Order: sequence, then C-alpha cells, then structure tokens
Amino acid sequence: MALDLLRGWQTISDTFAARLRFGRFIDMVSAEENTYFLRAFEALGVTETRRAADPDTQPTIGFKAIMREAADTRSYAAALSVLVVAEWLYLDWASRAPQPLPNNFVHAEWITLHDNSNFREFVDFLRTELDRVGPAHADLCRDFFSRAVALELSFFEAAYAT
Repeated sequence: MALDLLRGWQTISDTFAARLRFGRFIDMVSAEENTYFLRAFEALGVTETRRAADPDTQPTIGFKAIMREAADTRSYAAALSVLVVAEWLYLDWASRAPQPLPNNFVHAEWITLHDNSNFREFVDFLRTELDRVGPAHADLCRDFFSRAVALELSFFEAAYAT
C-alpha cells in the first residue's frame, strides 16, 4: 500500500526534480527497506501467514487511512504533510540511537536505514518542499500534519501497551 501511495504522490509532485527524488525514494523503499523487512521477519520467526493474519492496530488503520486520504486529495501539500511527519520522526528517532549500534541486525539495520546521509537529505527535501508549497495551503497542511502526529503518537503508545 505505501509504495502505491508513494507512486501516486510522485505523480502529483509539481516539479520534475521532486518526481525524480520521490522515484529514488520509492526505489530505496522497494529494495533496501523491503529486503531488510523480509530478513527481519525471518530472523524473528514472523511468517508470511502470520503477517497476513495479524490484524492492524487502530493507529495503523488510521495511518493507512490518512495516507489514502492525502493521496485522494491529489494535493502535493497534503501528501507532504503526512510524509514529513512519518519520515522526520524516523530520522529523529534513529539519530538519537545509542552508539555503538546494537549487535542484533534487526535493530542496527533499522537505525542505519533511517540515520544515513541519503535519508537525511530526503527528509530535508521533504521539509523544504513542504515549506515551499505549504503556506498556500496552510489550513489543509495543518490539518493533515496534526492528525498524522496524533496517529504516530498513538502508534507508539500502542506498541508500549502490548
């Protein structure tokens, strides 16, 4: 689902340079990050059957819905408002990880995927783009951004509740 939305968001980008940047991000998510997840699931004993059977949590359902909603607006500003929250949060979290990295690749690679120069540059790109297009759509951006923040908070709170 996320890849389909990213492809859709790529098409509503308002500059060729932004489309290329989203294309490179889609490549990274569908290659490096996807491979990481498959290896991590295998290491943790999470089968494909279990992944398909386990229901999404309410925050996950909500975040999927807001991503679809942002895509359905066909507004680059709305899409950026949601994506900035998710990606900036991962960068912030990963950049605060203790050093040296954990020995377990599941943790260490997740951190490395989200704390490297390419990912930092992508988050900077997202923030710059939102700063560029957001002011003309301030109410829309504020709405999507604040709801995305609330959903991310709920996601982490749910993880600690289990």
